[in-house]
Amino acid sequence: MSKILTMLKLQQKLNDSTNGENWEAGTTKNGKKIDWKRCIYMESAEMVDSFAWKHWKAITADSDWDNHKIEVIDVWHFVMSLALQEYKMNNLGSIKDIELWIGSNSNYKNIENDNETYSDIDPLLIKIEELMLDSLTRTNFDINTMLDHFFELVSMSGLNLDSLYSLYVGKNILNQFRQDHGYKEGTYIKVWNDKEDNMVMKSFWEKDSNLTPESLYNNLEEVYKTL
Repeated sequence: MSKILTMLKLQQKLNDSTNGENWEAGTTKNGKKIDWKRCIYMESAEMVDSFAWKHWKAITADSDWDNHKIEVIDVWHFVMSLALQEYKMNNLGSIKDIELWIGSNSNYKNIENDNETYSDIDPLLIKIEELMLDSLTRTNFDINTMLDHFFELVSMSGLNLDSLYSLYVGKNILNQFRQDHGYKEGTYIKVWNDKEDNMVMKSFWEKDSNLTPESLYNNLEEVYKTL
């Protein structure tokens, strides 16, 4: 199974679990409206804050590339969710067809190699804003353009297919962990001993890249019990 198909299936499973089956129609099992485009531009705004873009505050602060990469992964969750929704509601095909569509994207092909380079900050911020503009488009929305911009962003962010996949699987398990521990109810603790849970998850992957999803979940559970 390809990495793209694996990620799509994990995203479908997470959405089914979190939002209820038939979430593609636009509402959760609790009747809450789903807006994947809004999710994308809000997470994109958080990407911008990974960099010292403010001319009036902390102007010499270091760029937080680790946090930026996590935000890229968050956006990838929502881009895939939007694709899953678009394909189902418009009868465009199966999840396998989505995999083939993604695989045919020329900018996706650029992330299949091992090159992991970082862009200069200013063009990176412009690329983030292009993605935000895509998601803010309510008429004549083109998901192909969004996919183009997203994979360009991946390439500019020091990520390739392998690192995108590794971080996505980690964040997918973390998202499931959050849901199982009161995230929707507002009781979940997101900061663990002065570190956001995103970074705790990432540290586990960095220590052992061969962790299974089940082992990662169990490691998170062990730390969470101590909070």
